[in-house]
Amino acid sequence: MSWTIDRRGRVAVVTMTTNPVNAQNQAFFADLHDAFDRLERAHSDSPVVLTGTGRRFSAGLDLDEHFRLFAADPAAVGSWFAGYRATNMRLFTYPRPTVAAINGHAFAGGLITAAVCDHRIAVTGDATFGLNEVPIGIPMPAVYVRMLTYAWGEPVAARTCLLGEIFTPAQAHALGMVRELVPPEDLLDRAVAIAGQTPEDCLEQYAFTKRACQAAALRDIASLADPLDTELPQWMTSEHAQHAHRRYWQQLKGRPADW
Repeated sequence: MSWTIDRRGRVAVVTMTTNPVNAQNQAFFADLHDAFDRLERAHSDSPVVLTGTGRRFSAGLDLDEHFRLFAADPAAVGSWFAGYRATNMRLFTYPRPTVAAINGHAFAGGLITAAVCDHRIAVTGDATFGLNEVPIGIPMPAVYVRMLTYAWGEPVAARTCLLGEIFTPAQAHALGMVRELVPPEDLLDRAVAIAGQTPEDCLEQYAFTKRACQAAALRDIASLADPLDTELPQWMTSEHAQHAHRRYWQQLKGRPADW
């Protein structure tokens, strides 16, 4: 299902609606590009709020789809990753203010999607956040490590990527992963207020300054992360990786993997 775009004043609120938990699969990636195509056509001067539905922002990669892929040819994994990378790079470099209104749980790729927005606010309550890639046998792409370092700083990016810890909203706020916490009923109003802080006649200056702020991260991505990520397919499809994928699938689903 295509994502919805609603105007709140001059701010465009984009709601992810690909599936009930916004598991990230090929349909999700297509919906992201479709939404940003529509933003560029019809809302090019609008700051953007990105949010989910219900109690989940995004559950991260659709493991049913991706564990099967990771058990296949490394060349197929390399082709898949190029497309996946493009989705987060598009959001990271979007030239207007972007605010992730994290309405609930955000895991793995879902938390990355929130992190590559310019600002992040989250709801109070029982939502949880974490990057569990390494403990389930998925190497964290170097390009995402650089994005997370830009968003959160080196120590927090390294801790979250390497250890796979799960954080409460209060812990995520204390670490600087989110800018502030608000009650669920206030989330969109506050996100729209943050997104609209830049005056309408200063959006070009915002875009230039955003490029300047991200210059070192983009340089590192081009010169360091991209070459390192050429190794990703072999580490996503290795024997040990597939063992970890099957182990996690058994824990998650209560049945053996069928790939």
